[in-house]
Order: sequence, then C-alpha cells, then structure tokens
Amino acid sequence: MPTTFRRSPLALAVLGLLEATPLHPYGMQQLIKQWGKDEVINVGQRASLYKMITRLHEAGLIAVEGTGRDQQYPERTTYRTTDAGRAALEQWMGEILSTPRNEFPEFPAALSFAPGFTPGFVREQLTRRRERLVQRLAELDAALGSEVAGMPIPRVSMLETEYVRAVTEAELRWVDSVVAELESGSLSWRRKDFEEFQAAVERARRPG
Repeated sequence: MPTTFRRSPLALAVLGLLEATPLHPYGMQQLIKQWGKDEVINVGQRASLYKMITRLHEAGLIAVEGTGRDQQYPERTTYRTTDAGRAALEQWMGEILSTPRNEFPEFPAALSFAPGFTPGFVREQLTRRRERLVQRLAELDAALGSEVAGMPIPRVSMLETEYVRAVTEAELRWVDSVVAELESGSLSWRRKDFEEFQAAVERARRPG
C-alpha cells in the first residue's frame, strides 16, 4: 500500500540506513558524514534528524529496537525499519530514480531576476560563483579518489558524488559562457528596457 508520508532526502536516508542495520540517531548522523552522504543530505542540525525520526516513528515506518547505554554516553534509543517502512523506502526509490522532478533550486530563481540588476553586477557575481565552482570540483574529485582503510570505495557507493560532479561541471561550463558574453557585450540589457518589456506584456494580457 503506498505511503502518504511526505518524503524528503533526510527521511530517505533514515529509512535507508535502518534497512541495513538498527541504529541510534547519533550513529545515523555519524554514518552519513563518514560515508560522505552529507554532500547530498543535510544532517548539520541534529535536531532536524531527531524530529524526522519522531515523525517516521509516529507514522509507523520505523520502530524502537531497544535502548542501551555505556559509561561514556547517555542512554540511546535504537530504531529499525518496519514492513511499512521498507515498502515506503522501495516506493520512494522507484519514484525518485525513475521520475525527474522540478525541485525549485535558488540559483535559477535568482537568474530570473537578473534583468533587475546591471550586467556588471551580474557578471561580478557569476565570476565569484565560477571560482567557487572550480573549488567545488576539486573537492569532488578528491572525494571520488578517496579510500577507506587503504581500499578504493566501491563506485556504486559514490554514484551520488559522480552525479553532483557532473552537474557542477555542466554548471561551470554554462557560467563560463555567460560570463564571456557579458564581458564581450554580446549579452547586455538596460533595466529600463526590461521594465518597458514587462509593461508591454501586462498590457497584452489585459482583456479587450
């Protein structure tokens, strides 16, 4: 039966980790970071992870496996997936892997308002973005070449990093092309011209 729980990268990560083995929240957070999955899953705030675990538990997708403690740490609750959780995980994986989705990232939203600023301002900001993209590519290349215990990481465990690198590289090429056009003047605009264009569009939309 399909789940009505609203999926998210964090919910997917929790179910995916617990499908492999029962874990407590701190262990989940550490594994995500150790495996480099924090490149695509935001676990910076542990409070968000605890809230997600609570929601998944209330929805019946995970269950308490037990509690335990040792001399160094306070009592910790360990969780496992339920049958409903495993079904939800499979459903989500099928939907996400098979179906592209418009996720409304910030960068395209900001680009849509570029005409409200000068070409010089936009060029300056994109040039800064280019520098950061180059640095990001270097970091991703280092991650792809990393080892654990002297052994290469299996490629299947790095597919998300490969994807992020491919997207970053494509973005860098696009930013380079736009910056070059802004520098040559082949791409330019005046805010007044854009405002006049907007006004013309509004007039055309009016009935009659």
